[in-house]
Amino acid sequence: MTRSARSAAVLLLGVLLFSAPLHAQGVGLTLGGGLAVPLGTYDEVVKLGWHGTAGLSFAAGSFPLGFRIDGTFAQFSDEIVPEIKTQVMNGTANAVYRFPSSGTTRFSPYVIGGLGVYNTKASGEGAPEGSATEAGINLGAGFDIRAGGAGLFVEARWHNMFLEGENLKFLPITLGIRFGGG
Repeated sequence: MTRSARSAAVLLLGVLLFSAPLHAQGVGLTLGGGLAVPLGTYDEVVKLGWHGTAGLSFAAGSFPLGFRIDGTFAQFSDEIVPEIKTQVMNGTANAVYRFPSSGTTRFSPYVIGGLGVYNTKASGEGAPEGSATEAGINLGAGFDIRAGGAGLFVEARWHNMFLEGENLKFLPITLGIRFGGG
C-alpha cells in the first residue's frame, strides 16, 4: 500500500470513528467534489471544469439556522489552448438554513449563502502572469440524505468573484459526504 493510500485510509478511519461525537456536538465535516460550470463571459473563455471542497459546519440542535466554513479548489481548461489551466480557490463563511422536516425523514433540504475570499491564477505555457485575489459572494441550495452520524449531500452554489470589469462566475455542482451534525 502506498503512503498516500495509507494516509487516506487513516484519515477515513479517523473521520468515521469521530462522526458520532461530532454529530452530538452539532459539528459536521463535509467532503465533496464534482463539476464546475463556468457562467456568463467566463464560459466564453474556459471549458467545463471540476472542483473539490471541504468544510466545517456548526448547528445548534434542532434550530434551523447554522453556519458553515468552506474551502474549494476548482480548475478549468482554456477554451482555445487546453494546456492552460485556470485555478480558482476560495474560502467562504456561510449561513445555512435547513427547512424543517419530520424527525423520521432522512431527506433534509437547505439553502446556503455567504461571503468569501477568492483567488484565481492561470498556469501552463502561454498563461498570463500573476493572480487576482478579491472578495466574492455565493448562494445555493442542496439536500442531505442522512444515515446515522453520516450521510450524502448534493449541492449547487452560484459563486461570483468581484473583479475589475467583468466578474468571474461559476456554479459548482457537488456530490459529497457529511460526517457529524451541522
